[in-house]
Amino acid sequence: MSAAKRPNQLKWQLWALVAMGGTAGAASREALSLMIPKVDGVPIAIAMINILGAFLLGFLYEALTRPGISRERASRIKLLLGTGLCGGFTTYSSMATDTAVLGIHGRPGIALLYLFGTVVLGACATWVGIIAGSHTDTTREKTQP
Repeated sequence: MSAAKRPNQLKWQLWALVAMGGTAGAASREALSLMIPKVDGVPIAIAMINILGAFLLGFLYEALTRPGISRERASRIKLLLGTGLCGGFTTYSSMATDTAVLGIHGRPGIALLYLFGTVVLGACATWVGIIAGSHTDTTREKTQP
């Protein structure tokens, strides 16, 4: 089977895009989580990261539907930035663990606020990202001299 006829999941170049994006995303998450201190024992860095990641995904997927970008290019950008970068950057498993730890340590109200606040703000951030992405213009008009 020729490389052009292979399904996308068998193309190593596409796997490499996801790996590169994921590496950058995970490194960024780790850097931010080390730089942003906990507030009264609440790991706000993870909540902020997840909310920012939700915005980025909303923006990215809406912006890539605009005219002027080829379907193949949009697909590659989605793999690199959406699946890779945002997938490595966001971490809902850490959010779940942090929620459980807060609950176990006698702070069930804070745990629920942390969990639902992150999810609700993440949904709002996605919506804002979609709105922002809908205002992008990927077409480039050539000016005549």
